[in-house]
Amino acid sequence: MYTPAMTKVPRMSLPLSVVVPLYNEEDNVLLLYNAVSDALAPIGIDYELLLVDDGSHDATCAVAIALVGHDRHVRVLKFRRNYGQTAAMAAGIEAARGEVIVTMDGDLQNDPADIPRLLTLINQGYDIAVGWRKQREDEIARVLISKIANAIMARIMGVRIRDSGCSLKAFRAPLIQNLPMYGEMHRFIPALSQLAGARLIQIEVNHRPRQFGVSKYGFSRIYKVMLDIVSIRALLSYARRPMRWLRLPILLSLLTGLLFFVISMANEAHNSLILIGIAFCFVSLAAFLFAWGLIGQSLTIMDRQMARYATLASTMSTRLEAHLDQEAGT
Repeated sequence: MYTPAMTKVPRMSLPLSVVVPLYNEEDNVLLLYNAVSDALAPIGIDYELLLVDDGSHDATCAVAIALVGHDRHVRVLKFRRNYGQTAAMAAGIEAARGEVIVTMDGDLQNDPADIPRLLTLINQGYDIAVGWRKQREDEIARVLISKIANAIMARIMGVRIRDSGCSLKAFRAPLIQNLPMYGEMHRFIPALSQLAGARLIQIEVNHRPRQFGVSKYGFSRIYKVMLDIVSIRALLSYARRPMRWLRLPILLSLLTGLLFFVISMANEAHNSLILIGIAFCFVSLAAFLFAWGLIGQSLTIMDRQMARYATLASTMSTRLEAHLDQEAGT
């Protein structure tokens, strides 16, 4: 995923890492650097600006690398090709050395001037500070779709995040660096973290119109986000109790197989062989699902990735019931 020339930097603790994925943002890189520098200089905090080039085809990486020689705060990671925002975000988070990690987009629609406000909330004891773009500078259709996705996620996962699509967030590093990410998972980090018991606060942040470059967000991402919402809910449910999740399919397959076997006993020899074959298929399916459940149960104990999902899932039912009770009372 990384270029061969990239070497692993020894992990040294810093107060802050700012992680920014970039894809074809050559006109915004220098402006972004200046905005982040201006925002953090007054508070006198030591930090690193981690720019992750997600396989850009323009001069984005060249501009970013030029900044490395100019300012010790800047680090650059480069992908050989475009892997997507979540992969770029995950790579930056993994490489970050800060005790607190701030994520943001590279198109300057997120305002770096809001970073000190997020850090203040982290210093007050919160684990996550999430930006909320109350006044969005986007097309009406995109805003509407985002609101629908947020509502669906709140309903399915039991965590109400006002603006899951806002990349401007601050996290305590140990929390975010232990979360598995894939697909469009960076959007769900706050919800998953809160399910794991993190203290979360949401604040209104500035949102600006894009000045340079082209938006990478199209309607093709909608189905991916929706699919990820359903996938995460199913995965968390399965990770929590794999055998319980498969109990109904196993029971239905077994009963169907037994039903066909009983029917075969009352039929002629020629038809009974066909019915016995069908019965055998359903019983075999029940046995396969049972074995799958046992394997899943073992993975939640033995595999670290599944164990993390199981930890997140352990609080899901209680939080979902509380969320639904709160909705019923309003």
